[in-house]
Amino acid sequence: MYDLVIRNAHIVDGTGKATFSGDLAVSSGKIVAVGAFNGAGEKEIDAQGKLLTPGWVDVHSHMDGQATWDPLCSPAANHGITTLIMGNCGVGFAPCATDDKAHERLIAVMEDVEDIPGAALHEGIEWNWESFPEYLDAVEAMPRAIDVGAQVPHCAVRTYVMGDRGTHNEKATTEDIKAMSAIVKDGIAAGALGFTTSRTELHTTREDEAMPGTYADEDELLGIGKALGEIGKGIYGVVSDWNNWEEEMGWMKRLSIDNNCQINFILFFREEEDWERVLKQLAFAREANAQGAQLIPHVGARPVNILLSWDGTINPFSFHANYGPLSVMSHEERLAELRKPEVRDAILAEDQPLMGDDFMDTIIGGYDKLYPLGNPPNYEPAPEDSIAARAERAGISSAAFCYDLMMENDGKGVVYFPCFGYGANDLSRQVALLEEDSTVISLADTGAHCGVLCDASVPTQMLSYYVRDRERGHRLQLEDVVKMQTRDTARCVGLQDRGTLEVGMKADLNLIDFDQLQLEVPRIEFDLPAGGRRMFQGAVGYVATIVNGEIIMENGEYTGAVPGALIRGTQPAPQEAA
Repeated sequence: MYDLVIRNAHIVDGTGKATFSGDLAVSSGKIVAVGAFNGAGEKEIDAQGKLLTPGWVDVHSHMDGQATWDPLCSPAANHGITTLIMGNCGVGFAPCATDDKAHERLIAVMEDVEDIPGAALHEGIEWNWESFPEYLDAVEAMPRAIDVGAQVPHCAVRTYVMGDRGTHNEKATTEDIKAMSAIVKDGIAAGALGFTTSRTELHTTREDEAMPGTYADEDELLGIGKALGEIGKGIYGVVSDWNNWEEEMGWMKRLSIDNNCQINFILFFREEEDWERVLKQLAFAREANAQGAQLIPHVGARPVNILLSWDGTINPFSFHANYGPLSVMSHEERLAELRKPEVRDAILAEDQPLMGDDFMDTIIGGYDKLYPLGNPPNYEPAPEDSIAARAERAGISSAAFCYDLMMENDGKGVVYFPCFGYGANDLSRQVALLEEDSTVISLADTGAHCGVLCDASVPTQMLSYYVRDRERGHRLQLEDVVKMQTRDTARCVGLQDRGTLEVGMKADLNLIDFDQLQLEVPRIEFDLPAGGRRMFQGAVGYVATIVNGEIIMENGEYTGAVPGALIRGTQPAPQEAA
């Protein structure tokens, strides 16, 4: 008898092959039969023709702190994510000296760079580690619902080895590089999937300094990369502004070939004029890989975006003098004030403040680039959907339209600002990158940017929108989209034991009501430790999410099961599926 049998499912197995109808059996956390077979299960589910897919694998999260206190890594599990990888962008919490100053330093970077409330991190993290292997032990010790994997973050390593010199991005000495390399080796030997670094000036601290490691020279970058070659395993992750893309891709190619290691790099772009550079990087990677490199471009399914709201980190009225006193109030107090006609009139009567920065000035007044997010949320608005266009049709000012929009839904209305990568005014660039054979879907930033986005919901959007509902361009094939966020994502971080519904693979599954699958409207919640704020977005349509053969989510509700685990290192394919 099997532990679990799912009957009458519409199976999308993650390999990319055509969907088929059949059953699936699970025993001891593994898939043991697919299609037609004899035998019953101790527990049986009649899928009634609903989709059965592998669990989603999220390779770009920032759950390094939350994973130490939250078994669900919420909202990952709400969107069918059964495996997530943290330690991205070079930021994390280990290694770290045991004094309060060291703790504060890493929390400050995470708060400033990834917009995770510092108070929540202070209260939620117990700091029962110093070294990276000790951090892995702490993560492993906590019962959890989903699987998590970790990478060694450059920022923490550099700060641990170099102290204030590392924080202020001073040049690393030969001895510094040796010490950092040793830490990376120890971390990978203990189970880290790899090492990551950030080279983007978007990642700045409260002192307006680039985060540690941003300006590391080639000696440091290649010296740490050499550690991966010496230990014979581990993936190297890079995020960059690509201002000198040929130079950077050059050292990445050399590092990869010389050390026989894979490099996952974020293919980031801001404006439409960057698109030619993106195509050149793709071509460079293809040519380099033909010469023995392993360069894997990671791409996003959404533009880089922020969600503006009264309770979020920022909104279009944040810098109005008459709004200032309201910004420090509780939600209830602020809402009561915002509902007063005289308060509304006073805020709207102010001249639009300007910050002298194109990005910030768009947030506080670029209403032709700001959109109502809507219900269901629309991440592909057209120019005529902008607040400016809608306000003109309504015969009122853009500011007044925006104010009233944010007052909707009991003051929880959300404004959408696709700030980078939306120069074409549609998702055509994202679709082109997703359909490129060499790319991997990434950039959900799950757990980060808590006050302005919730892109952990991307897996749900991929099916409900890109496959089913999209009208502003062609739709993607269901089988391709499932493969993108299961097999392809798992393989790009060295996990051969999951991501497909084949005999021998881990029984990480999603049972989905495809017709009903939909994103919920994002909303600010105050449910992190210390009452910390985050943008939360749920979903409907997930009938069940299963990890290691156990149901962890049922119709959007957590079952209390904790079958998840820490992933220690890359995982080979099971013999049955090899």
